[in-house]
Amino acid sequence: MISAGDFRNGVTLEIEGNVYQILEFQHVKPGKGAAFVRTKLKNIINGGVVEKTFRPTEKFPQARIDRVEMQYLYNDGDLYYFMNTENFDQIALNKDDIGDSLKFVKENEMVKVCSYNGNVFAVEAPLFVELEITDTEPGFKGDTATGATKPATVETGALVYVPLFVNQGDKIKIDTRTGEYLSRV
Repeated sequence: MISAGDFRNGVTLEIEGNVYQILEFQHVKPGKGAAFVRTKLKNIINGGVVEKTFRPTEKFPQARIDRVEMQYLYNDGDLYYFMNTENFDQIALNKDDIGDSLKFVKENEMVKVCSYNGNVFAVEAPLFVELEITDTEPGFKGDTATGATKPATVETGALVYVPLFVNQGDKIKIDTRTGEYLSRV
């Protein structure tokens, strides 16, 4: 059990039958009345964000989130297959469970599969990936005064905006959290 007075960013809790992760918290001590804790919570199952206030003495059970490193094998229509590299167990996840978290992940790469009480709710891609550009328009010389970008398709099929000097066949480094181009490799 963790009390509201001990909240920290990133802690996962069970509140009213739902599992929430604390995004932000603030201890508020008004001049008149009792102190309280104002929080911004993210429901980790459906991704919704809510704001709630608590008394500092309220207690909640801490939720245990299991993150297992697995290898992304392939997708077959709406199912995505993953394998635990330690015991070689394979699981298949629905496209709804995955969302767009695999748009920068190639087959046979390692990802983290997050579950709560055995129910998988998210797949975390590596923070940075290196992918090859399969399609982009050529850049034009002298068109760089504004730091312009152009759309490019990478080998996983995702669209990334890259600087004009990047060409088809180049390998680039991408931040998977934002989908931004970082550098050429």
